[in-house]
Amino acid sequence: MALVSGAPEEAADLLDSSPDKSFLLETSDSSDVSEGLLDDLELNPFDGLPYSSRFYELLKEREKLPVWKSKYVFLEALLRNQIVVVSGEAKCGKSSQIPQWCAEYCLSAHNQHGTVACTQVQKQTAIWLAMRVADEMDVNIGHEVGYVVPFENCCTNETILRYCTDDMLLREMMSSPLLSCYGVVVIDDVYERSVSTDVLLAFLKDVLLARPDLRIVLIAPVEHSGELVSYCGDVPVIEVERRPSAEVVYAPGMQRDPFHAAIRLVLEIHHSQEKGDIVVFLASAHDIRKAYEMIHQESLHTNPALGELQPIPVYPHHSLPYYTPGRGSDHSRRVVLTASLGESLVWMDRVHFVIDVGLERRKVFNTRIRAESVVTQPISKVQAEMRRQILASPAGKMFCLYPEELTQTDMKTFRTPKVQESSLTSMVLFLKRMDIAGLGHCEFLNRPDPEILMQALEDLDYLAALDNDGNLSEFGIIMSEFPLNPQLSKSILAACEFDCVDEMLTLAAMVTAPNCFLDSHLEADADRLSDRSKFYHPGGDHFTLINIYREYSQTRTNHARKELERWCQEHWLDHGALEMAGIVREELLDIMKRLELPVSPPAFGTEENVLNLKKSLLSGHFMQIARDVDGLGHYIMLTHKQVGQLHPDSGYRLSHAFPEWILFHEFSVADRSCIRTATEISPELFMQSVPQYYFSNLPASESKEMLEKAAKPPSNPTQNPQETPGIEQEEEESLNTAEQKCLLQ
Repeated sequence: MALVSGAPEEAADLLDSSPDKSFLLETSDSSDVSEGLLDDLELNPFDGLPYSSRFYELLKEREKLPVWKSKYVFLEALLRNQIVVVSGEAKCGKSSQIPQWCAEYCLSAHNQHGTVACTQVQKQTAIWLAMRVADEMDVNIGHEVGYVVPFENCCTNETILRYCTDDMLLREMMSSPLLSCYGVVVIDDVYERSVSTDVLLAFLKDVLLARPDLRIVLIAPVEHSGELVSYCGDVPVIEVERRPSAEVVYAPGMQRDPFHAAIRLVLEIHHSQEKGDIVVFLASAHDIRKAYEMIHQESLHTNPALGELQPIPVYPHHSLPYYTPGRGSDHSRRVVLTASLGESLVWMDRVHFVIDVGLERRKVFNTRIRAESVVTQPISKVQAEMRRQILASPAGKMFCLYPEELTQTDMKTFRTPKVQESSLTSMVLFLKRMDIAGLGHCEFLNRPDPEILMQALEDLDYLAALDNDGNLSEFGIIMSEFPLNPQLSKSILAACEFDCVDEMLTLAAMVTAPNCFLDSHLEADADRLSDRSKFYHPGGDHFTLINIYREYSQTRTNHARKELERWCQEHWLDHGALEMAGIVREELLDIMKRLELPVSPPAFGTEENVLNLKKSLLSGHFMQIARDVDGLGHYIMLTHKQVGQLHPDSGYRLSHAFPEWILFHEFSVADRSCIRTATEISPELFMQSVPQYYFSNLPASESKEMLEKAAKPPSNPTQNPQETPGIEQEEEESLNTAEQKCLLQ
């Protein structure tokens, strides 16, 4: 490992020590640099326009960042190496400054690969960083600097620096495996160890062999640098200078109720009148919502002399940003409420207090039940350290609501990589797609769970995405074009055969976007029940979602934005989620047109359309079937013996009319096993749609016996036995018909 911590004399000689523009000018081939050097220094090399006063104002702030001292050392390392690792504390300026310097490098190199991509795990971070960096570079957002996130592209062909989510860069590799338009790829937020980030790291190692001109920059906490160097080989590490540590106060013992302890501490700090914003790290999104309501209610009764108490919920990995960073009022105190992996979403500049419960609730995929279990466990040591680093100054305080001994006994050093605890069906589909380009064999930083990989291959085989040799089929290639899970992609393609594409696109958008229902205790809120009842469809929750979107779309056409938001509030619907659903639907429609797939006209409401939608859903979600075992809404899964209840938002739950058999979109094992978005199906319809080899592999159960019985034709005593087709023959014909319906004409 080559560790570089200061600016050596040779770096200063190579890259002149004058401000930003010197590195660009040194390698410029402009013929009149010597004639008008002073004029050139006042021009922005990215757009050719004079710098504004705003640029110089921000430049002074940038020069105070800890990472700034490492600028020329970093540029020299980038010049001489294909991979550079940058390690440093949170909020030292790595994510905003490093990509800018890479853009300077590409501009100075004068090669054909002049674009920089900087990946982020979270959508909100990518958008905010792009806006901030565009401001610092004195260029327009969406032109020289832009962002690409799921279902939103704010870039042009002239964009020099692109912030993007890691999954979007992976999708770009499907059409450009060698990423030929990029000169530098920056991988940020490595510590989160998302599935997409790990896959990117594995692919980029192979891409570097084919492209010696490509540069890769890995940004990670100090603790991760050794692991990355072992993975990448002997590469230089630029270690950013550390700041003085803030005070950390640990609890004397484990808290019985860390959630309420955190709320009490927030109020105590506010009443003490010590200045500064507060960041609270809670265990889950549910705790964030609950804390927001409690603090908001408390703020209404707080003495005005203490100043305003402003709670701000920030949900990690949510598709919708919840606040815009900036300076708060001198008479208000902001309280950011977030959870695990919210560290990169806190951008405020006057955080003086951090409260950490030390726990996280995370989803872990269970291969046995093909569902996610929610487990509560201590955070990692790296996360605990990053939370301390959020403090704006050494004078701040971090309150850990757990004893110091817990950091040594129960905390792991790093987070468990998501490739070892997530469903990998989508990832394996992508790997199979990349195998066509010769990049399908990856060396992962941490190997995925073999059992999860095998189940992913099995699921893709059931969905007809693989051929007899285990390679991606033509059907699988088309499925991989959609930025959806494979089951939903399969349902959309089946809708082409059943003439219900318009409705299926709406449904796919609604289940892909965030939940459109605002949180409520529906059992005790008659008003909300009444306001939502107009949307409920007797066909099931999937059809209810289509009803909601159709009503929203019609209201959007006829009313202004404020009236539309008011309409959403009146019906207890999330306007932002419905707006996102509209964006997703347009993107899916564009993909259908690009692939020249048929899009049937709307026919929602007819019996035939309802039946066709159920057939389309079954073609992709036949593995997600459950049966009511007691008539009270307790459903047992067909693939295993796990029992779940319908979510309170379900129309069946509200009407207390529970169908015997349902197809569901999501099942999660938490404090109360929950089935979300369910629709009634018949055993006969299921048996017509299910692949024979899937059904034959199901374990023996009462449910399976009932389905087999439903598949048998009723006996007719008047019929000649010689004319009665065998059950096996009839089942085979039915299954062959179902398989044919899944094929595109």
